[in-house]
Amino acid sequence: MGAHLPEPEPQPEEAPQDRKSRAQQRKKDHPLLSFVKEIGGIVAAAVLLSFLIKTFLFQAFFVPSPSMVHTLEVDDRIFVNRLVPNPIALERGDVVVFRDTKGWLPPAPVENRGPLAWVGDVLVFLGLQPDDTKQYLVKRLIGLPGDHVVCCDAQGRIQINGTSLNEKYINPDSTPVVKPFDVVVPEGKIWVMGDNRNDSADSRAHVEGPGSGFVDIKDVQGRAAVIVLPLNRMSVLDNYPDVFKDVPAPSKAAEDSHPDQGASAGTTHSGE
Repeated sequence: MGAHLPEPEPQPEEAPQDRKSRAQQRKKDHPLLSFVKEIGGIVAAAVLLSFLIKTFLFQAFFVPSPSMVHTLEVDDRIFVNRLVPNPIALERGDVVVFRDTKGWLPPAPVENRGPLAWVGDVLVFLGLQPDDTKQYLVKRLIGLPGDHVVCCDAQGRIQINGTSLNEKYINPDSTPVVKPFDVVVPEGKIWVMGDNRNDSADSRAHVEGPGSGFVDIKDVQGRAAVIVLPLNRMSVLDNYPDVFKDVPAPSKAAEDSHPDQGASAGTTHSGE
């Protein structure tokens, strides 16, 4: 008779908690991989957050000229609120950054890109560094659509809709040279001027050029909200609502001041 071999005993099924324990053990066996994954997730989240902030909330710009002295000095770094002009409406007195689509600036010089240029590209993409490849200007918004803006009254002050302004933000180191103009701002556009009036090629300087000195609202990138660098100049930028608080609504003022203008509203009359 042949020998009967004992049948192998069935192996007990692995309990769920045992499987979980083994999975945890595998993770413990690869601490470097776990660390890399964690850091990668944090970096990806930070990149996404920075991109969203740049696209919808804030973007960095720098000030290249003295046209806004002393509100803004040359090489100041500013953060611009991208929620303006949509959904937050523009207001008189806002310091705005806008794209130069009318050729106010000379062509930007072509710079040689070094091997580390990609680092700057990444910072621009994230909104942490200004984009030097595009042309932008920064000025103070004086006239909104429909406003009748005139220079000047008997005391050399700007008038909006018949109301003279006491502009506290103008550079006190120099008395502005009077350059007469008389405009009604068209729909979809704004009239801008620099705080350093004697050194600012703003709307006044381009009344004979494309757009007659007006800036398209669609070109506005946002409202300059804060100076972030240099640190000793860090501050929130004011739009001086008290300067404009007595200015009446543009529709009534334009109607009273230009009863025969009708469809010609927006035509620029320069006294230069």
